[in-house]
Amino acid sequence: MGVKDFLIKKMVRAKMKNLPKDQQDMIIALVSENPEFFKTLQSQIEAKKKQGQNEQMATMQVMRENQAEIQKLMLSWQSKQK
Repeated sequence: MGVKDFLIKKMVRAKMKNLPKDQQDMIIALVSENPEFFKTLQSQIEAKKKQGQNEQMATMQVMRENQAEIQKLMLSWQSKQK
């Protein structure tokens, strides 16, 4: 495990401590396997925040806009787990 993976894991666990461990593991794996996609999501959220939206609303809107791709990534990850 590299430093980058370690930091991603720590950040996800800190931000999502209320999620079950298996869901945390899935998110960590998705972010680790698709860093550019998640950087794009973060950029989109930051742009909406600059337009005056609060972080939660910006995040929800960006997630809805990218829902199909997120679902595709999640389904792909789940199929690898079987």
